Amino acid sequence: MRDEKNLLQDVLKKQNFKIFISAENIQKRVKELGQQIAEDYKDRVPIFVGVLNGSFVFLADLIREVPVDCEIDFLKISSYGDEKISSGKVSLLKALDCEIEGRDLIVVEDIVDSGLSIQYMRKLILAQNPRSLKFITLLLKKRDNAIAAPIDYVGFKIPDKFVIGYGLDYKQKLRNLRAIYIEKENESE
Repeated sequence: MRDEKNLLQDVLKKQNFKIFISAENIQKRVKELGQQIAEDYKDRVPIFVGVLNGSFVFLADLIREVPVDCEIDFLKISSYGDEKISSGKVSLLKALDCEIEGRDLIVVEDIVDSGLSIQYMRKLILAQNPRSLKFITLLLKKRDNAIAAPIDYVGFKIPDKFVIGYGLDYKQKLRNLRAIYIEKENESE
């Protein structure tokens, strides 16, 4: 069995990454977020909406930390393709399957970058009259040019850098890393 460092080296030999958030710190924060959501939804049955593909790892860990009845659905949108930066255009690839009118929804994102995807999903979901709509993201990038998009639960605020691991990918790879890695600016880091 290969460890994360070897996997990272094998797949992205020409890219340079360093560990940014350890697996232990991620799990600790996910547990805290789960407890907060459990308190907020103790008498409700929320629908967790995972945004594919990146959120599935975070969503799986998160719902195990939320001891309330809940449902799960998935939405798939695209704004990146295989690039490291957003294309600036959001398209819907998979719609929700559940009925959301009058329900409590928690949209689960892996990372919020420009805020464009959040704005798109908010408009899409609110048109279907949910009882409530909240957003949670594992990572929130600090960007000066981000669209104002309220995020109700944030795991970690990070700099505007490219990250991989724990569901976050580069060209659909490296999602299976347990920690989150950040691209080095130079070889000496």
